[in-house]
Amino acid sequence: MFGESNVGLLTGDTSINSEAPIVIMTTEVLRNMIYSASTTLTDLRYVVMDEVHYLADRFRGAVWEEILIHLPESIQVAALSATVSNAEEFGDWLQTVRGEMKVIVSETRPVPLYQHVLFGNRLLDLFSTSTKVNPEILRLEKESLRSVRTKYSNSGGKRNWRDSSQITPTIKALGRAEVIEKLDREGLLPAITFIFSRAQCDSAVKQCLAAGLRLTNAEERSEIREVISDKTKSLPEDDLIVLGFHEWVDSLERGIASHHAGLLPAFKECVEELFQRGLIKAVFATETLALGINMPARTVVLEKLTKWNGESHVSVTPGEYTQLTGRAGRRGIDIEGNAVILWNKDVDSASAAGLASTRTYPLKSSFKPTYNMTINLISQFGAERARTSLESSFAQFQADKAVVGLARQIKRNNEAITELEEEINCHLGDFVEYAQIRFEIKELERGLSTKRRKAREFEEEKIAEARKALRNHACHGCSDRETHARIAERADRLRRENAGLNARVANRTHVIARRFDLIKVMLEKFGYLNNDIITSNGKLLSKIYGETDILIAEMIRREAFGQLSAAELVSIVSVFVHESRKESPPKLPRGAVEDVLADLVKIWIEINDLETELGLEPIREPDAGFCWASYRWASGHSLSSILKGSDLTVGDFVRSMKQIIDLLRQISIASPHLSSIVKDALTRIDRGVIAYAGAVV
Repeated sequence: MFGESNVGLLTGDTSINSEAPIVIMTTEVLRNMIYSASTTLTDLRYVVMDEVHYLADRFRGAVWEEILIHLPESIQVAALSATVSNAEEFGDWLQTVRGEMKVIVSETRPVPLYQHVLFGNRLLDLFSTSTKVNPEILRLEKESLRSVRTKYSNSGGKRNWRDSSQITPTIKALGRAEVIEKLDREGLLPAITFIFSRAQCDSAVKQCLAAGLRLTNAEERSEIREVISDKTKSLPEDDLIVLGFHEWVDSLERGIASHHAGLLPAFKECVEELFQRGLIKAVFATETLALGINMPARTVVLEKLTKWNGESHVSVTPGEYTQLTGRAGRRGIDIEGNAVILWNKDVDSASAAGLASTRTYPLKSSFKPTYNMTINLISQFGAERARTSLESSFAQFQADKAVVGLARQIKRNNEAITELEEEINCHLGDFVEYAQIRFEIKELERGLSTKRRKAREFEEEKIAEARKALRNHACHGCSDRETHARIAERADRLRRENAGLNARVANRTHVIARRFDLIKVMLEKFGYLNNDIITSNGKLLSKIYGETDILIAEMIRREAFGQLSAAELVSIVSVFVHESRKESPPKLPRGAVEDVLADLVKIWIEINDLETELGLEPIREPDAGFCWASYRWASGHSLSSILKGSDLTVGDFVRSMKQIIDLLRQISIASPHLSSIVKDALTRIDRGVIAYAGAVV
């Protein structure tokens, strides 16, 4: 549209035509440009932040917010999202930090979306009207549950009906290949089937191949082979077998593919292009496909409405459902998009209808200052102005709005307390004082049973004194004493409620600035700041980005990397970026790596202890799960020998290696005396599939 010369790309490790008028870049690159006062920003006029709901992401969301706060006001921002229901609130905040802002909300989908349930072999509309669930689905649900319970209760209850593939004794759930065949007959391909498991995505493809499914003609297969050849021509021949290349090609030629983070980036790019061309007709994908990838389909299928979030199985949220089904309906091609939920014993029409009809998914800030962010802000603005700028974050904006509601409730409670105290105005004396003695006695008696003998005796003495004071109080002889006491108890409940509300207000007031202050304490303690002045070590930290920024900086500052070989450095650096999918004892290279890792853990404990003492959320623990694989790759071993017998997928291996490359480059910039060994390390690992994998994925 604009011509190759006018468009560029900038990521952590890829720079193509970076000074072009239009540049696609990661948020991290733009954030780093702002902090370094890059000249590239001089002529910048517009920033388009697509999928701005990423702002809520626990790990990367803060970067989006940093940009919106610190990008010069002269630069216009367009923020786009399909899953923000509190757009007005977000717009109000943007107006406070960036000036005049217009919120444009469209409730009309460019391609209408129709919701369906596949009940056995029957494809039924989920809704009979705009909000009413199809009565036929409700009837079939009741019939299926009643029939199954009757069947298995008659068999003595020996079989768990939920483990059966039968929807009812007479209706069988379709297999994955049968579902695709059904959609093909209904004219609903191409389709994306979302399965929240990488292994199950690959298994689904194998099931379709085993069933002999073929969705392409000879002409399409020829075109598919051309694209495959172009996208994979640079891959090393020796790696093709371990990549499962030939099986992958066979599935693509049949019009079937999987798409997930465990795949080689070149494979994913190939699938994306073939799907966009309409040559791939069925894709089995994890939810990552719904995030920022242009792969619209005619139909989206959801196998389940629950997923594993890394800790437990949780229900899909309305926002996630909207994001997933947002892929259904190709603009300019389809007159309608279709979302199909596969009915099973763990899905009910009520939950499905709730997801499909809910339009409430508010954007909540995940913003919190990090060590690197704090150093960079102080460097650019000074400590006081940096602290003030953080007060303008969306996180604080939302906290302040919550405080307004809490303050309103506190005010109402105080007014009610005043009215109640007027009701217990006693002609004999101060009944509020009298009631307070009663509350004190009750509290002391409540805690008596938990006290040891000596403490119990002391408490009993206090109770006796309080009882004496109660009897001697003027209001003790009041004829309305018990009536007044009940009213006083209502007032006391409101006071206790206010104490809780005030605590919540205190927790929300200046919450971001308070974290900033605590991080400054950490930075002062470890020598990165000195009386709000950035030290030479602070300048080092300002160039290290990531979850474990201060730990990496400490390792450099303490010269822990100095005696390592290039391969050993790669192995140690892996602990800062890798996150193991399974917990198992890691295998480590012997010698220097073990020694340095032991020192690294000691430093992490030192940091962790102080963070815990200050009440800061600790940085994540180093993960040695990739030490052995990265060491072997840096030592020249082949991809097949490294992956053999391990749980690593090619995609995870490439991703972790790319992240190591990115961090090594940061270390080289932050600490030039390590540039020689870093250069050697990069040469050793940026080879084979890594060299051809493109940007960090």
